[in-house]
Amino acid sequence: MKIEFLLNGEAVSVEGESPTRTLLDWLRENRGLKGTKEGCNEGDCGACSVLVTHNDENGPAYLAMNACILFLPQLHGKAVRTVEGLAEGDTLHPVQQALVEHHGSQCGFCTPGFVMSMAAAHQTGETDHNDTLAGNLCRCTGYEPIVKAAKATETAPVSVAIAADAINLPTTGALQSDQAYMPQSLAEFAPWYQENPDATLIGGATDVGLWVNKAFRDITPVAFLSQIPELRVISETDTGLRVGAGVTLNRLRAAIKTRHPEFAILIRRYGSMQVRNAATIGGNVANGSPIGDSPPALIALNARIRLQKGTALREIPIEDFFVAYGKQDRSAGEFVESILIPPQEDRLKCYKLSKRFDQDISTLLGCFSIPVKDGIVHDARLAFGGMAATPKRASVVENALNGRPWTETTVRTAMTLMGEDFQPIADVRGTVEYRLRSAQNFLLRYFLEDQGVRTRVLEERP
Repeated sequence: MKIEFLLNGEAVSVEGESPTRTLLDWLRENRGLKGTKEGCNEGDCGACSVLVTHNDENGPAYLAMNACILFLPQLHGKAVRTVEGLAEGDTLHPVQQALVEHHGSQCGFCTPGFVMSMAAAHQTGETDHNDTLAGNLCRCTGYEPIVKAAKATETAPVSVAIAADAINLPTTGALQSDQAYMPQSLAEFAPWYQENPDATLIGGATDVGLWVNKAFRDITPVAFLSQIPELRVISETDTGLRVGAGVTLNRLRAAIKTRHPEFAILIRRYGSMQVRNAATIGGNVANGSPIGDSPPALIALNARIRLQKGTALREIPIEDFFVAYGKQDRSAGEFVESILIPPQEDRLKCYKLSKRFDQDISTLLGCFSIPVKDGIVHDARLAFGGMAATPKRASVVENALNGRPWTETTVRTAMTLMGEDFQPIADVRGTVEYRLRSAQNFLLRYFLEDQGVRTRVLEERP
């Protein structure tokens, strides 16, 4: 398997490596590029951030990504910049210079990761620095001088060298060995997966990477799906918005924000910029986690999931995909091809409780769509994560709302029935009572917000 990509502007070819060798380990051990740090080794701290350039459906994409959970084949045909490759001659990159001038570093361990996240944002003109830097942790400098440095570079010229990476990307084809396969189309992949149903499928590796780094699992053979164009398509159809399984969460966020802004806000909290640049919606759903953040929103939106096996396609309501803990309605050799979100009035609201506001696993997640016509509730859909062994609807509560007046009395009556829908467990994140009370309060909050009451903490900040 011959993996080809650009590294700091130079073409490199990698052969003989395990398909689950991480970019972080390879950079440090094989290339001596020690600026890329190992902190958490699970995609949380951002110390290993690098800038990855590739051409997608919209042109050049400059992405901050976590090298610790990027496997080498995922770089095939792309370009990588590390902190050592930012300066042009003796001239520092604008974000590097700004960090010096604004005293944005103390111990310096986290600084290269901050630099790379800032460089990616600078290249694309992104100025929401609290978002772009949420995936980089610093505990000695503090964020104020770092954010000031980022703001100071907003009008600085972009890097010519980084822009050139998008022009000089190597031309590549499929990768294949006994341990790994990187197909270039669905026509190539579908029959291969039928013949290799035990293979591990990798979209962004934001979860699978931890199987290797933390659980030390041998996950081969693996199939890398990121270069299958059909899986990356977002399209308008007569039946709604069809989202390919390989669409990253950041691309989905951009596509969904005008239709269902609450879903976009939820995705913003799902993970860091680096994680969202890699993680795919198909991977998040197919993972089957009872607290995966996207399934409750998709269930509330009455989404459907399309599954493919060979050339055969079938489509089911997404809520039927989750059968039991760790079990989904997916046969051997079958994979998630796309997700369909039907057109509808936007009544979606999502409420997430977690120990941290940004990029934290949910203690409880509730996503509700409650249409009201002439003051009467109809077709209410309430879906939760963190309340059962799978993402699950509150059907008893829904029945108590449907056909009744949209009033606080109706809502408070329905709230009392939440325990008939769920028997949540207690764990380190929350007690049974905490989860049930919070789920009830989510419904009351939905009603109050619908009446114009401001309940959002972030909206109330000066």
